[in-house]
Amino acid sequence: MRIADRIWISAIFFLSLQWTFLKFGGIALPAPWNALAPGLAIFGAAFILSWAAELAQFEIPQSLAVVFLALIAVLPEYAVDMYFAWEAGKDPQYIHYATANMTGANRLLIGVGWAAVVFAYFFRTKKGEVALSQANRSELFVLTVATAYSFIIPMKGTLSWIDSIVLLLLFSWYVSQAIRSHHEEPEVEGPIAGIAKWPRASRLGITLFFFLFSGYTIFISAEPFAEGILEAGRHWGIEEFILVQWLAPLASESPEFIVAIIFALRAQAALSLSTLISSKVNQWTLLIGMLPLVYNLSLGKIAPMVLDTRQAEEIFLTSAQSLFAIVVVANLRFSITEALLLFVLFSTQVFFTSTEARTVYAFVYLALAIGWVFIVKDNLKGLRSMFQAAGRPARKPSS
Repeated sequence: MRIADRIWISAIFFLSLQWTFLKFGGIALPAPWNALAPGLAIFGAAFILSWAAELAQFEIPQSLAVVFLALIAVLPEYAVDMYFAWEAGKDPQYIHYATANMTGANRLLIGVGWAAVVFAYFFRTKKGEVALSQANRSELFVLTVATAYSFIIPMKGTLSWIDSIVLLLLFSWYVSQAIRSHHEEPEVEGPIAGIAKWPRASRLGITLFFFLFSGYTIFISAEPFAEGILEAGRHWGIEEFILVQWLAPLASESPEFIVAIIFALRAQAALSLSTLISSKVNQWTLLIGMLPLVYNLSLGKIAPMVLDTRQAEEIFLTSAQSLFAIVVVANLRFSITEALLLFVLFSTQVFFTSTEARTVYAFVYLALAIGWVFIVKDNLKGLRSMFQAAGRPARKPSS
């Protein structure tokens, strides 16, 4: 292994370990450091998780590995949101935070993550468009069905066990399609390229260690990070909902964005975008589906998570953004113009937080989705092909 790779891996492990030392050393930090330290630990652990997922590609089909990598990459986000859902069973105020974190993470993923892939690919190749493969039809189909169902949630004003069943079944079907795909030997680059050449037994051992270490780090960091964010909001006089919606997902998902950008800079933009689309499927099915289950487990009985007007509006806006994003890539092409539009629509939302503004943004997304079907060539045909592809196993995405 190269010295530079060892230094990089050591630095990432240091980011994760610093919180372990602080926590078990009994060192109490003031705001905002009490959020920053566990946040950096989650950041480092997410990198280690992504390395473990890349190494796991040697043992499982690549399409399943993309699902697995996407799931692992958003695990820090799951940890934070599951904590809020668990606390909501004891204090209903935390339903507010669970919804804020979930909607912020989903919109950030599309508005920044998807767009960043195209920008990075253009910077690397001067090509203003990323082409996906037919293999992406299945995940786009699942995302379409999940998005259509998500519009029901704000209308009924609750998240319940029924939503969990529907969304978890969708996720299970999606994983089953990936399992049926063909296995191909992966090409691993970056700091773990040397580890990929180790004998199989040693490689499996270090892969397992990466999973266990990063999982444990996230486990002990999720609660102090989430509570630290809330305390920082109170300390600075910033609305807690806004911090939880934007700052927490930015910290927990940034390693995933970095990994995706690295793929794009290697001119593997299709693989990069496929990973982020898979992450969106994960968050839009498994993440939302788990919230009522964790809430009921903490509550000790079966009851829905009741959403207030603002929470319902945030979910409606997130659903509208998801629908537009699906329409944009329905023709299996994602241009730099479309990426810029998604980014601008997302980034400007930070400055307009009223319910009325959220409603306007939601209907702008819906109007654009309808218009894009007829404006962009092959979009309508792409939507039909998406449903025809349902049930077909995924294959290797093109790069």
